[in-house]
Order: sequence, then structure tokens, then C-alpha cells
Amino acid sequence: MNTDGAAWEQRSVARVVSPVQPRKLASVPFVELADGRLQGVVSSGSDIARVYVSSITAGTHAFNCSTNNNRPCGGLRGSPCKHLHDLAGAAVLQYGLDQVARYLHVEVGDGADLMSCLNGRHEPTPGAMVFSRFLRHLSYLELPDTTEPIAEMHWFPAMGAVR
Repeated sequence: MNTDGAAWEQRSVARVVSPVQPRKLASVPFVELADGRLQGVVSSGSDIARVYVSSITAGTHAFNCSTNNNRPCGGLRGSPCKHLHDLAGAAVLQYGLDQVARYLHVEVGDGADLMSCLNGRHEPTPGAMVFSRFLRHLSYLELPDTTEPIAEMHWFPAMGAVR
């Protein structure tokens, strides 16, 4: 472990990584590289009250898109739907093409589109945890501005270990 790693473990805050490029949150309000997948919440586009939980699994490139109630997306007809394309585009804006491609274990040639380089198939995956994390992130937006630590986000002591 390097010195930066050891120092990071002793701090009570994690470094926030700024997006590579600004992105609009209306179509893809939540995107993350987590649990071995590129996953997130994508707005319906046709119904303001409906959102989809979309994901692409690293390595296999298996994909899924369903409503937050686990109803499959009507656009999944053997290939990725528009929601998955929107998710991939938002991830590239948020994390950069190189990082997303590395995470998904895919080679993207010069000028190539990330989605055109994936060779997965539809594989149903539960979206409840992704949607739950999205709702948790939304709840933080309702908190008043403060410079004080937020109790549920303050898991580790600021200096050293508790004895």
C-alpha cells in the first residue's frame, strides 16, 4: 500500500471526483460504476413519472433495463435499448471513456462508440439496490446546507482508530 492509500484510510472523507464533462441530469439523474456493473437510473422520455434502472455488466457486457418495479423495458428486443445508450453516454461524460471502457473490460478503438464495442446479451438483473441508492442520494439534496459532518455519512474517525 502506498502512502496516499494509508492517508486516505485515516481521513473521514473520501475524495470527490469531478465529472470529466458537465452533463444534464434530466435524462440520466444517477450513474455509477459499482457492483461490477455500469448502472444507473434513466428517465423514461415519454412519461415524466417513470424511470428505468439500467445496467451493463463488466466483462460479459450482459445488459438489463427495467422500471423500478422490475417491469422489463419495451425497447429490449435482443439489443440494448435507448435507456442503455443514454446511460453509457452519461457514464462517458461523468467518468471519461477510458475509465468506463477499463471498468467494463472492453477495447474501444479511436472514434468508436462505447455501445458499438459491447457484445453482451440481455440478462435480467435486480435493480432495487441501484434505485435505493438513487433515492438515498436524492434525500441528501433535501438537507440544509452545512459544513458540519452528516451523522450517517461520518463512518470513520477523522484521526486514527478508535480504541
